[in-house]
Amino acid sequence: MSEPVPEVLLDVTVTVNDVPRHARVPARRLLSDFLRHDVGLTGTHVGCEHGVCGACTVLVDGAPVRSCLMFAVTAQAHRVTTVEGLGTVEAMGPVQQAFTECHGLQCGFCTPGFVTTVTAYLEDHPDPTADEAREAISGNLCRCTGYQNIVKSVLRAAEIKAEASASEGPAAGSTA
Repeated sequence: MSEPVPEVLLDVTVTVNDVPRHARVPARRLLSDFLRHDVGLTGTHVGCEHGVCGACTVLVDGAPVRSCLMFAVTAQAHRVTTVEGLGTVEAMGPVQQAFTECHGLQCGFCTPGFVTTVTAYLEDHPDPTADEAREAISGNLCRCTGYQNIVKSVLRAAEIKAEASASEGPAAGSTA
């Protein structure tokens, strides 16, 4: 019998929430596992492991990506933002604040994927309708809610972002 070939480990450095994170990992290490096990950021949840449920959604260069479908080595040249990078309990981001205000979560397992997905969506669609909000979250699954409060959360997050922009005043270089 031949000896098993030891798995080769690769040095991987990924910028996660604006901090370079390094680990030696097998080439097949999924980004979700890298984030949870190698970096210790457990806010990214792993549900179906097939890219269907959306619980593992993170932002890669600002775009939502299923981290259970991406290898960690592939993320090296990119910026990854997890739910932990979107705010804290003391200083919640607008989407987190809206989910709290509108009771957009129950068990919370799917919430990180919704929060990252909605954060990216609102960057390009700052004033969605309820139907547009439903479409935006259609790739994320929740087994506890009826989605009504999640849709309300999307709309409220858009309001919070608009209020913050209005309180900052006109953009630099604009004429008012």
